Amino acid sequence: MLPQRALVWFKRDLRVLDHAPLSAAQNQHDVLGLFIIEPEWLQSPECDACHVDFALGCLQELRAALALLGMPLLVRVGPATEVLEKLHSEVGFSHVLSHEETGTGWSYQRDLKVAAWCRSQQVRWQEFTQTGVVRRLRSRSGWAKRWQSRMDAPLILPNDSFNAAVSVAQPDLPTLTSLGLAPHGKTLQAAGEKAAQQTLQSFLQSRGHYYRKAISSPLSAQDGCSRLSPHLAFGTLSMRTVHQATEAAIASTNNRGLAYALRGFAGRLRWHCHFMQKLEDEPGIEFNNFARACDGLREDEFNPDYFVAWCAGRTGYPMVDACMRSLKATGWLNFRMRAMLVSFSSYHLWLHWREPGLFLARQFLDFEPGIHWSQMQMQSGTTGINTLRIYSPTKQAHDQDPEGLFIRRWVPELARVPLPYLAEPWKMDISVQRMVGCIIGADYPAPIVDEKVAMKLAKDRLYGLRQTSAARLEAGAVQARHGSRKSGLPATGQARKSTRGRTVKALNEPSQQGDLF
Repeated sequence: MLPQRALVWFKRDLRVLDHAPLSAAQNQHDVLGLFIIEPEWLQSPECDACHVDFALGCLQELRAALALLGMPLLVRVGPATEVLEKLHSEVGFSHVLSHEETGTGWSYQRDLKVAAWCRSQQVRWQEFTQTGVVRRLRSRSGWAKRWQSRMDAPLILPNDSFNAAVSVAQPDLPTLTSLGLAPHGKTLQAAGEKAAQQTLQSFLQSRGHYYRKAISSPLSAQDGCSRLSPHLAFGTLSMRTVHQATEAAIASTNNRGLAYALRGFAGRLRWHCHFMQKLEDEPGIEFNNFARACDGLREDEFNPDYFVAWCAGRTGYPMVDACMRSLKATGWLNFRMRAMLVSFSSYHLWLHWREPGLFLARQFLDFEPGIHWSQMQMQSGTTGINTLRIYSPTKQAHDQDPEGLFIRRWVPELARVPLPYLAEPWKMDISVQRMVGCIIGADYPAPIVDEKVAMKLAKDRLYGLRQTSAARLEAGAVQARHGSRKSGLPATGQARKSTRGRTVKALNEPSQQGDLF
């Protein structure tokens, strides 16, 4: 029998610890690692240079870590099947080992092509789970128990070394420039597995103490949130590692306040996979409304001028603009402010969620397709089952930035505006505007819409739609397929009545990946 050579295909799992394909590769005669920078990824409307930059940083560290274990890591550019075909002709391999992936439409199509290529070449492709997402799930009943079982399973630790494959050239990693990408200009979190572990430990040991209180304000959330979301999105940490480390920290601490805060965080880990499961079960939600009764609700009324102003952080609402500018500069924003941005685009500006969703995907360093598209729809009111969450940007400014520190930092045009006017600068008398050097409509935009009028119009249309027989009938089907169950997942609130007395039956689910982490 000819010796078996395995190819470990890294995708969004750029780590050594708790990596099932690496463990399986120990049983092969020799092994080779591969990461493919695919044109389909670079050209996809969700991809930004910041994502590629972060991945390259992770790969630099991963290549060094694997070299110590005796495994070479190739990084090649091209369509997956072409890269595999060329590599197969160069060194030959009998097995491809990788993790399952719940990704966007292009990655799903890529996997279909890779599966066909493997069959044609008699190469065995074996995929392993790495999250709580269950493929070909028939029912959500019992899902939480399956998640718990997976997360409680022992971590997979790497052995001392691998049997290296035949000698193969390992050129330097490509750069953004060589890939034809312009600099992204963002200040990103540190990349790689070491940074991920350090971030996890600093949160569990100290930063997490203020988690429950800190997650809502963009000022306190920067340190009070775990900041693990990019590492989970790129796989420098496994969900199982985070879960078990959190449970261990809760069990070992004598600090009751820290334990209480970490229990809140531990509960939210389940929501991560809960939302990803929705995209796994229904890939079309990346493109289509959950509730098809919402088709045509906003699509034909898309205002491109509103969209441009929202993207630029020039809507005339200081908290909205500050959040957008901060996000574009750092690649991260906390949960409540993400929700507010989407709420404002969906309800106040009446923009269909798809284009704002693509823009935000490019800004979020922690872009996770399953979470992102589920939440874009939930915040837009197109799931048909969740409570409508319409955030007042003025109220959020008062509640989450009461001293105006965040607004003044990110909207310097308003730096001299007196605090009583900072959330609503258009209310300043012209004499005050001249005194502080900020003329509304010149130095800073006037409000793009009237907040109260826009909110009323949005509520009238959405609540009216939800009362139709077609929408009510469809809501039951959506809830049965995708809704959270009353046990096994931490609810952030039970079903509640709207201000108009209409009950929404779905549990309130948290919003956006920044909410979770």
